Amino acid sequence: MHGPASPGWLLVALCAATGAYCLLRMRSTVEEQRRAAGGEALMGFGMAAMAVPAAAFSPPPWTWPGYAAVFGAAALRALWTARTSAHHLHHLVGASAMVYMALAMAAAPGHHAGHGGSSGVPLVTGMLLFYFMGYVLLSGVRLIPVTAGGGGTRGWGDRPELARACRLSMGIAMVAMLITL
Repeated sequence: MHGPASPGWLLVALCAATGAYCLLRMRSTVEEQRRAAGGEALMGFGMAAMAVPAAAFSPPPWTWPGYAAVFGAAALRALWTARTSAHHLHHLVGASAMVYMALAMAAAPGHHAGHGGSSGVPLVTGMLLFYFMGYVLLSGVRLIPVTAGGGGTRGWGDRPELARACRLSMGIAMVAMLITL
């Protein structure tokens, strides 16, 4: 993003807040929510770190291969757990997109996420943008309440509407990061 760094900082704040909420979700009593929340917390904090404006901090060159390794491991874990839950396929795509962006940043050392440039392969970037834009639209529709009935008291980690909003926020952030790649 050319111009002021404030959009980058807003993206950092959004992703960090999402990662923090996902850590709270890891305290849920529902095992599947705990399992998904760990990967989503990693994704939120990783996206926050990648979105830090270059004017504030330019990471050393070894950072990008490190990101690729961490998110490559997350992608393998998502692939393994996708056998039992289709939701983990989305985690697989998200972790793979993070690997792709990290490798694009490693290949173009003068660029940093959110600062324009022509890093990455346009076809791959376009396919990921198409996927995440569709995911954002679908997630937004899923937030529309079907009934106004309220359930009993639930903890912060057991609120499905907040988990959906969290995923929507990360999807929007991924679209912003891919656009500026």
